[in-house]
Amino acid sequence: MILANAFCIVLFVDETLRSLAAPPSPPGQDPQGWRAPVDCVRANELCAAEPSCSSRYRTLRQCLAGRDRNTMLANKECQAALEVLQESPLYDCRCKRGMKKELQCLQIYWSIHLGLTEGEEFYEASPYEPVTSRLSDIFRLASIFSGMDPATNSKSNHCLDAAKACNLNDNCKRLRSGYISTCSKEISPTEHCSRRKCHKALRQFFDRVPSEYTYRLLFCSCKDQACAERRRQTIVPSCSYEDKHKPNCLELRNVCRADHLCRSRLADFHANCQASFQSLTSCPGDNYQACLGSYAGLIGFDMTPNYVDASTTSITISPWCSCKGSGNLEEECEKFLRDFTENPCLRNAIQAFGNGTDVNLTPRTHLVPVTVPPKTEKSPSPDDINYSNTIYDTSIITTCTSIQEHGQKLNKSKEQSLCYSETQLTTDTMPDQKTFVDPKAGGSRHWAGRILPAVPVLLLVLVL
Repeated sequence: MILANAFCIVLFVDETLRSLAAPPSPPGQDPQGWRAPVDCVRANELCAAEPSCSSRYRTLRQCLAGRDRNTMLANKECQAALEVLQESPLYDCRCKRGMKKELQCLQIYWSIHLGLTEGEEFYEASPYEPVTSRLSDIFRLASIFSGMDPATNSKSNHCLDAAKACNLNDNCKRLRSGYISTCSKEISPTEHCSRRKCHKALRQFFDRVPSEYTYRLLFCSCKDQACAERRRQTIVPSCSYEDKHKPNCLELRNVCRADHLCRSRLADFHANCQASFQSLTSCPGDNYQACLGSYAGLIGFDMTPNYVDASTTSITISPWCSCKGSGNLEEECEKFLRDFTENPCLRNAIQAFGNGTDVNLTPRTHLVPVTVPPKTEKSPSPDDINYSNTIYDTSIITTCTSIQEHGQKLNKSKEQSLCYSETQLTTDTMPDQKTFVDPKAGGSRHWAGRILPAVPVLLLVLVL
């Protein structure tokens, strides 16, 4: 019996010493070969530091210059370079929206991935890192549940409130006033604004102002046409959205894909808003926040979307295009357009934000209704009255407070709001992606050296 126990301990100690004495994994890689993704700017730096990767990357860029994919792959040297780069950090790299070197990062990403795609794909993979935050995080940051009494807020113009809230934040107020001024400035009798400058100012606003302000301007809930028209006018559509004629949607998509930024934002929109009827909300990963963020990311580009009317009974979103003149590609064009006009994920996400609700993905066996205690509200100041005279007013936000009663079933019809009970609201965030890199891995052999002398002592104790 003693000998058997001693034998087991010897085996255990041997395995422990093997694992501790093993050489550490390369940086950014775990023992199973999993590689932690890095942004493409950093991946490019890592590739440049390795002669083999650097030379192959230069070769690939030369191969892609002025050639289509089939022509490129017909060249054996180009094909070999692509195969080598698929094993480099460049293949897994991603970008962050609004990062300091975003355009450079996206250029590096597409220099690799345009060579990997089989021609023009209908849906392209997003070059951006996955979104892990949720709408509930936006609600928490904005303290959205303060004063949430439907009886007192039912007649509030939530889009007007959103403008007032923006006015209380210096950054939001400055950038919003900037794009409104730019998009409303007449250039000449025949050109009422500079569309290019207007788009640039809009991009700066939505990239630099926190979502708790921008979302309220874009997705405020409305019960009358005056409110809905204010919401539609948020992006100054006469300059940023509308044009003298509507281009074909596939032609507009081609123009967008010729620009790395626009192409990336469109791919991100499809990745996060593509209707998924296998999920509770019709959104990929049941993440409303990812879809709304991708939608906002399209504003300020040729593919800028907007509300098509001031309807209060339904939500219809579309880019400024149609499918006239599509020829034999009409079916593809209609499919592309429906991803905006008849997208249940996008519609449900907008309604959920307006209702102040998010999806709780934690399984529950029993739901108990929660009553929100009434909060004391300040009486409106005289200055608030003046804000109702213009579309572009600024000032404190409340959002839609019409949370539906507990137990309502999901309805994905076009007119039905997607709401959840109070007990379904959650502020849990998805865990960040873990990187399996141990900075102290180099010291494992040192510990192995200290454990080894203890083995004879353990065996002696067992024998005695």
